[in-house]
Amino acid sequence: MKFTPQSIPDILLIEPLIHNDERGYFVETYKQEMLHDALGYEVNFVQDNESSSVKGILRGLHFQLPPFTQSKLVRVVKGRVLDVAVDIRRDSKTFGKYASVELSEKNKKQLFIPRGFAHGFVVLSESAIVLYKVDAYYSAKHSKGIRYNDKDINIDWHFAEEEVMLSKADQSYPMLADSKDLF
Repeated sequence: MKFTPQSIPDILLIEPLIHNDERGYFVETYKQEMLHDALGYEVNFVQDNESSSVKGILRGLHFQLPPFTQSKLVRVVKGRVLDVAVDIRRDSKTFGKYASVELSEKNKKQLFIPRGFAHGFVVLSESAIVLYKVDAYYSAKHSKGIRYNDKDINIDWHFAEEEVMLSKADQSYPMLADSKDLF
């Protein structure tokens, strides 16, 4: 596996070694020891999540407050998405900045997003299935978000705003500057 820090170095792009032959392919999608070595600290994943969405669905930007703050390891098993992480750590030099990467069933890349980041993705293909590991359980009471179209963050989602489909919750999140629930 290859681990590459992104524009925000705490975020890692993980590129697994893909073994192809006439039968298909084989890939190791997760090796705990290698991730810990790349990060320099340990992450204990406790829950796996899966979502299915159609083109133009945007999920995010989501995060959880302590004590349920989550690190995530995100991958796509069907289709392709633009995956985005926004630094919401107030004391960080990269506060309010984001990193984005295309994850797909073809490239098999994964994105590690540490605690202190809001996360979201938009589906670029006709449909997509996204899997992700988290290191804290979901807690509705601690679940928060920021607006996907915050002008100060200025994320290029690769879609016109009128083409994006959002849940009611995702439509109601505050802008980053108005959010009281940050780290």
